[in-house]
Amino acid sequence: MQTKQTTSEGLKRGYVITIPAADIAARIDAEIRKIAPQVRMHGFRPGKVPANLVKKMHGEQLHAQVVNDTIRDSVDQLLRTEDLRPAMQPAIALGEGYDEGKDAEITVELEVLPEIEAPSIDGLKLEKLVVPVTDEQVMEAIEGIAGQNKSYKDAAKTRKAAEGDQIVIDFVGKLDGEPFEGGAAEDAPLVLGSGTFIPGFEEQLVGVKTGEERTITVTFPEEYQAEHLAGKEATFDVTVKAVKVESETKVDDEFARNLGLDDLDMLKEIMRGQLEQQTAGLTRTQMKRALLDQLAANHDFPVPQGMVEAEFEQIWTQLQQEAAKEEDPEAALKQIEDEKDDYRAIAERRVRLGLLLSEIGQANGVEITSQEMSMLIQQAASQYRQVDRERFVQYIQSEPMAAAQLRAPLYEDKVVDFLFDKAEVTEREVTQEELQAAIEADENVEAEKEKVKAEPAKKKAPAKKAAAKKTGAKKKPADEGGAEAEAGEAPAKKAAAKEEGDKPVAKKAAPKKTAATKKPAAKKAPAKKAADRQ
Repeated sequence: MQTKQTTSEGLKRGYVITIPAADIAARIDAEIRKIAPQVRMHGFRPGKVPANLVKKMHGEQLHAQVVNDTIRDSVDQLLRTEDLRPAMQPAIALGEGYDEGKDAEITVELEVLPEIEAPSIDGLKLEKLVVPVTDEQVMEAIEGIAGQNKSYKDAAKTRKAAEGDQIVIDFVGKLDGEPFEGGAAEDAPLVLGSGTFIPGFEEQLVGVKTGEERTITVTFPEEYQAEHLAGKEATFDVTVKAVKVESETKVDDEFARNLGLDDLDMLKEIMRGQLEQQTAGLTRTQMKRALLDQLAANHDFPVPQGMVEAEFEQIWTQLQQEAAKEEDPEAALKQIEDEKDDYRAIAERRVRLGLLLSEIGQANGVEITSQEMSMLIQQAASQYRQVDRERFVQYIQSEPMAAAQLRAPLYEDKVVDFLFDKAEVTEREVTQEELQAAIEADENVEAEKEKVKAEPAKKKAPAKKAAAKKTGAKKKPADEGGAEAEAGEAPAKKAAAKEEGDKPVAKKAAPKKTAATKKPAAKKAPAKKAADRQ
C-alpha cells in the first residue's frame, strides 16, 4: 500500500492510497483457500474442489468483497499511521476505470478535529438564580387542579340548561333518516359551551330540561375525520336524562383523598416538589448558558465546516418547520432567510462549544459507563416497533459513529455537571418571572454577539425585532448545547435535550368518541398519578 497526501488546508486532509493488484489477488487467493473446504460440487468429494473452479464459481463475489475489505482496512491504517481524528465519516472513492487485475487507487477526503489547547477551567464563576416555592404558589397550583376536576350536582328538574351546565344525554344520529355507525351514545356527559361536540350541537341544547326530548340538525365540518360524514347534514334524536350545575370544589383532605392521596398535606408536598422541579430546570438552563458564555469567550479555534454544516442544517430544518406553522408562513420564512448567516454563526458556536466540552471531559476523566450506555440504547430502542428493536440495538453496537451520536447529549450534560462542581457558585433568590427574563436576556445577547461575529460590518435595523414579534419566528438559542462529539469519533447530530422539571400532570383517558364529538379536551387526572412519576 502506498499513500500520498494531496490536501492539507486548515482542517481538511486529502490522500490517495494505491493498492497493488498483486495484494488484492493475494487476498482473493487467501479467501478461496478459506472457503474451498466448504464448497460442494457435483463430481468432487467434499473439500476437494480445485481452487480454479472455486474462483470461477465465486470469483466475482469474492473480488467485490475483498476490494471493500481492503479499502476499509487501508483507510483504518491511514488514520492510525497519520494519527488522524476524523470530525465526520471520511469521503472515500475508488478510482474510475478500476477493474480486476489493476492497481486500486482510493481517494480519501476528510476534516480532522482541531488540536485544542488544554482548556482552562480555573476561575469559573457562576450565579445560580434560585426561585423559592411559596405556600401561595403551592395552593394556587392545587386550586388549578381543583378547577380542572370540576364536579356537578343535579339541578332542579325545572331548570333550563344554560352554558356552563352539564347535561347527561342519550342520542342517536341519523343520515337521511337512517342511524349511522358511531352516531349513538348513552349517558353521555356534555358541558354546554365546552365546544366538545361538533359545531351547532351544543347550541341547540341550551334551554333543555331533564326528561326533555329534542331533535336537532347539524352539518359535519368539511374536514371531519370520518370521510363518510364530512360535510353531511345529520339529525340527532336527543333525550336529556339530567341537568347538572357546577358545585364548588373544596380543597381539603376529602379532595386529596379523591385524588388517591392520604390528606391535603400530602397533596401540598407533592405539588411543592413538582414546582421545585420545574424551576430547577430553568435554573439549570440559566447556569448552563452562563457557563457556555464564559467558555466561548475564553476559547477560539477553527472548527470542521462539515460539522458546522450538519449543525446548521438541523437548526435550519427546525426553523422552517416552525415558520410553516405561523399565521403568515411566507413572512416567517422570509425573515429567517434574511438571517441565515446569523444561524450559521450560531451553528459554528455550537460546534466549537461541543468540541470544547468534549476536550474538557476527556482531559478530566468524564465517562459514560457501560450501564448508562445500555440504558440509552434501550430508551432509544423503545421508540421502535418490537420487531425493529433488536436490529436497532445491533446497529448501535456495530457502528461506533451511531453510538457516539447516541451518547453525545448525555456526555455533554455530564461535563457540564463536572464544571458546575468546579465553579465558584453564588446563589441569588429571584422570582420565576425574573429567572425567565434572565434566560431570555441571555438568548438575545448571545444572538446579537453571533450577528456581530458573522457580519461585523453589517448593522441590523431596529425594525427587525419588531418583525420577529409579528411573524412569530423564533431564533434558536445560541447556547442551547453544542454539536457534541467525543474525541476521535463522529459528532452527534444535535438532539436538543429537554430540561427536566416540566412534567405535566397525567391526563385521564378521553371520553368515548362518537360521531358527534370533536377531539375532546382531555381533563387533568388526580395528582396521585403525577406523584407516581417523581
